[in-house]
Amino acid sequence: MYQSRISGLGKYLPENVVTNKDLSKIMDTSDEWIQERTGIRERRHIRKGSEDTTASMGAAAARIAIERAGIQTEEIELILFATLSPDYYFPGSGVLVQELLEIPTCPAMDIRNQCSGFIYALSTADQFIKTGMYKNILVIGSENHSGGLDMTTRGRGVSVIFGDGAGAAVITREENPERGVLSSHLHSEGKFAEELSLIGPSTNRWVPEILEANDPSDESYFPFMNGQLVFKNAVVRFSEVIMEGLQANKLSPEAIDMLIPHQANLRISQFVQKKFGLQDHQVYNNIQHYGNTTAGSIPIALTEAWEEGQVKEGDLLVLAAFGSGFTWGSAIIRW
Repeated sequence: MYQSRISGLGKYLPENVVTNKDLSKIMDTSDEWIQERTGIRERRHIRKGSEDTTASMGAAAARIAIERAGIQTEEIELILFATLSPDYYFPGSGVLVQELLEIPTCPAMDIRNQCSGFIYALSTADQFIKTGMYKNILVIGSENHSGGLDMTTRGRGVSVIFGDGAGAAVITREENPERGVLSSHLHSEGKFAEELSLIGPSTNRWVPEILEANDPSDESYFPFMNGQLVFKNAVVRFSEVIMEGLQANKLSPEAIDMLIPHQANLRISQFVQKKFGLQDHQVYNNIQHYGNTTAGSIPIALTEAWEEGQVKEGDLLVLAAFGSGFTWGSAIIRW
C-alpha cells in the first residue's frame, strides 16, 4: 500500500478587501462587535463585475500548486473540488476547473461537505493514492460567499463572518511510509443538518415558487446559523477528532508541531489551543484577514503557513474542521 503526501500548495484571494468598518456603513455593526465575537478584522469579497468565480479562483490556486509540485497539468489524474458555492447548480465546479486548466480527460468530483470539505476531499484523495489507483490528485477548496449573503442588519450574525477565496493542494504518491498523510478521520451527525444551512432555493422550494411568493421577508435563500449550538458542538468535536487522530498514530498533543484548524471563529481555535496546551506558534490562524472561507480555509491557511516557513520537513501537522451537516474531520500529516 502506498502513502500520499502534499507535494504542492497554492492559494488565491480576491483583491477586494472589506473591513469591519466597511460593513458598519451598511449594517448595524462595529469593528469591536465583530472582533469580540469572531476575531475577524477584514475579509475578501469578489468585487461586482469581477471575472472571479468559485471555479476560476480554484483554478488560479491550482496552477500555483501544480507548479510547486513540479508536475504538468496533464499528470493530474483526478480532480476533487470541495465547495458549498459552485458556479452552477449543475454541473459541478470540478469539470469547470478541468476546462480552465486544460487538463485532458480525467474524473472530476465535487465534494459538498462545506467547512469540512477540504478534509473530506483530502481523505478521499488519500484513499485513491493508497490503493495505487492514482499518482497525482488535485484537491481544491474554493468559495464565493459574498454574492449570497444578506448584507443587512438582519443578516449580520452570519454575513460578517464569511469571505471569498480558494486554496489547492496536489496529493502525490509517496514511497516513504513515515511521510505524508498518516491517517484521516471523518464524522457527521445529520440530526443537526438545519442548524447551519441554506434551505432554498432547492428542489424542495424551487425558484419559480420563491418568485411567485414575492415575499421580501423570506430568508430561506440566505444562510442560517444557530451560532451558540454550532459553537458548543464545534469545540467538542474539534477536540475529539484531533485526539482520535493522535491516538490512532500513538502520538500525544506534545508531538504537534502545527495545528491548522478550519478558520470558523478565532474563539473556537483559541479554545482548542488552550485545551491541548499549545503555544501560539503551534497554531496557525488567519481568519483575522480572510474571515471564514469554508472549504477554502484550511488549504489557504496551510499554504500561507508553508510560504512563511512555519511548516518544515519532518513536522507533525494536524488539520481539523467542523461545520454544516454537522460534519467534522481531521488529518494527521508528517511533512
